[in-house]
Amino acid sequence: MSSLFSSPQNQISAGFHYFIYGWQLLMQRQLLPFVILPIVINALLMIGAIWLFFANINTLMNTMLPTWLEWLSVILIPLIFILILVFFYFAFTTLANFIAAPFNAILAEKVEQQLTGQGLAEAGFVGMLKDVPRMLKREWQKICYSIPRLVALFVLGFVPALGQTVIPAVTFIFGAWLLAIQYCDYPFDNHKINFKRMRNALEQQRVMNFTFGTLVSLFTMIPFLNLVIMPVAVCGASAMWVNEYRRLFLDRNLNELESLNFNSDNKLIEKQ
Repeated sequence: MSSLFSSPQNQISAGFHYFIYGWQLLMQRQLLPFVILPIVINALLMIGAIWLFFANINTLMNTMLPTWLEWLSVILIPLIFILILVFFYFAFTTLANFIAAPFNAILAEKVEQQLTGQGLAEAGFVGMLKDVPRMLKREWQKICYSIPRLVALFVLGFVPALGQTVIPAVTFIFGAWLLAIQYCDYPFDNHKINFKRMRNALEQQRVMNFTFGTLVSLFTMIPFLNLVIMPVAVCGASAMWVNEYRRLFLDRNLNELESLNFNSDNKLIEKQ
């Protein structure tokens, strides 16, 4: 299924397709060993996040609702609650993905190998250990991309009326985009495609990726199902990479190999 340069309607269908396909891949026995650990990590962090959220919700609500706006509390409190919930949700997601990054990379690799019959040059646990520093650096790049924007949205949440109406919706939309970036990045990073090129590729099919990220975001908010949504998203995003991007990037790399610049460590230097 290829949706490159297709209509928005087809891209929406493609986003649904890859999300559903992620569930199908999750059920396959050969992938199960690589799915269990991310689920365990997700469960432990979620328990901690829920405790932290309810332990601090009263303080945060009082901070975000000034005394002079108490007369609007009936309207504003539910909206502020939603804004805080969204903030905690993204904080939890960021931490969970940072810790689980090496294991999600292996899962993405195994999905790609199953779908294409081709493995990576340095596959398996040993290859993962060698790449852990690079993976964590990649996660840090994603954090540096997302945190300033999320902080700006959080600050705008204090603006009366605007902060309790428009900003929660904008935050959710931006969050869906971040989740598409987060999970699609694993197969891209497995092939050493840098963060900027990956983002540019996803932007070419923004509707498909936003649809995929929205579904991931919605299911993350459903109790019990959210325990398995991380590996589901990795599987679906890996299938998206195989069908939508893999051939374009790998063929381009082969065709343009002689024109690429490399530094002394044999790392690609992107042309400006």
